[in-house]
Amino acid sequence: MTEPKHGIVLGGGWAGMLAAHVLARHLERVTVVERDVLPDGPRHRKGSPQGRHVHVLWSSGARIVDTLLPGMIDQLLDAGARRIGFHQDLVTLTSHGWQHRFPPRQYALMCTRPFLDWKVRARVLATGRITLRQRTEILDLVGDAKRVTGVRVRDMDTGAQETLEADLVIDASGRGSRLRHWLSALEVPPLEEDIVDAGIAYATRVYQAPPGAAAGFPAVNVAADHRLREPGRFGVVYPQEDGTWMVTLSCTRGAGLPAHDDDFLPYARTLRHPLVADLIDLAKPLTSVAVSRVGANRRLYPERLDIWPEGLLVLGDALAAFNPIYGHGMSSAARAAAALDTELRRSGSDVGATRRAQHAISATVDDPWIMAASKDVEYVNCRMSTTDPRLTGGAVARQRFSDLIADRSIRSSAVCDVVTDVISLTAPQSELASSRFLSLMHKDRVLPELTEPPLTADELALVNLTPRSTVSAGGS
Repeated sequence: MTEPKHGIVLGGGWAGMLAAHVLARHLERVTVVERDVLPDGPRHRKGSPQGRHVHVLWSSGARIVDTLLPGMIDQLLDAGARRIGFHQDLVTLTSHGWQHRFPPRQYALMCTRPFLDWKVRARVLATGRITLRQRTEILDLVGDAKRVTGVRVRDMDTGAQETLEADLVIDASGRGSRLRHWLSALEVPPLEEDIVDAGIAYATRVYQAPPGAAAGFPAVNVAADHRLREPGRFGVVYPQEDGTWMVTLSCTRGAGLPAHDDDFLPYARTLRHPLVADLIDLAKPLTSVAVSRVGANRRLYPERLDIWPEGLLVLGDALAAFNPIYGHGMSSAARAAAALDTELRRSGSDVGATRRAQHAISATVDDPWIMAASKDVEYVNCRMSTTDPRLTGGAVARQRFSDLIADRSIRSSAVCDVVTDVISLTAPQSELASSRFLSLMHKDRVLPELTEPPLTADELALVNLTPRSTVSAGGS
């Protein structure tokens, strides 16, 4: 990056906008190239089909966003986003039983994805230092195996083609990225790729929450039990910014998914506990079912190549995409943006700066990658193509240790705190192997197992349920 002045970001989604904002802090000009027309409001767009399902922004990602865009999180909360303290504001049936509702250690921001994207995009573009090129298709990277000097694009309305020169190009074009094709044209060796695909599919409907329930009732999460060795089924009820519930039902390969409105509630009844079904049975549906089947874990390894072009970076889902059920995508993109900011500040125009920046960005996805991939491989019918030794060896011992942690964390406050720090990407996954944590596993007080959802009478009253109605339909 010799005297970088102009940066181009491919993709105007969450990862792209955060990357563009970081570039604008260091470069004179930034251009974002986007195929879609980005809506001027909290509306869905074609290029983000996953946006119709539940999303969470973990506290680690929220803190980064608030550092890059001061006051952003308060703006989102003031506009209606819900802050959910883990695990006080969440009722979860894990694979090992009901989670005790311990005092919150971390939090997640819950709101619709179009709302979140719109609010953050408006803040990023308000600086006036970023040019947005919409309805523009990326055709090729310009340059060679040693250096990328720009991109060749096509106006999707007129068909006109042109070359945009840049000192730095960032691929943030998401799961549909054509990076491997573009690099091949530059005669860059093929990128290594790992795929762990449990066949995750999602079906979502939005419901009008009962009066007071959107703000006063906890989020609900009913997970599958991988130990049953059958296709997993999941269901969540998450509060949104407009007084609604977003209900997403999901499954791994081999379990049927409801594609029609009439099948949605019956499918919810097949979960390990009827709580999700009981809640939506009494709520008014506001939308039809939206289905998505893009949920494989996929990771590229640009940092492993001996040859990597100066002036090119990749981040977001274009670099590593995770099963969305774990909620790590947006926080991982924020972590990548923070790493990029640090490297631009540290390296400037030094020779090799791009390569060092890519190594730093790739390091940020390692923890969410191994958490999502190692969990998904436990489900039957999972398809895997990977050389990661953490996934290909020691599966039995790894699963036993994971099950032990899961069993303790739902009943031990101290163990739960550490696990929540790791899951929220606040602490490294290596913390689960530390002597401190292993000591907690043996010494901390373990509470009795819960046999029903840990809901208070006041909470049940908000949704017109009674303790008997949520338990008598059958437990796990």
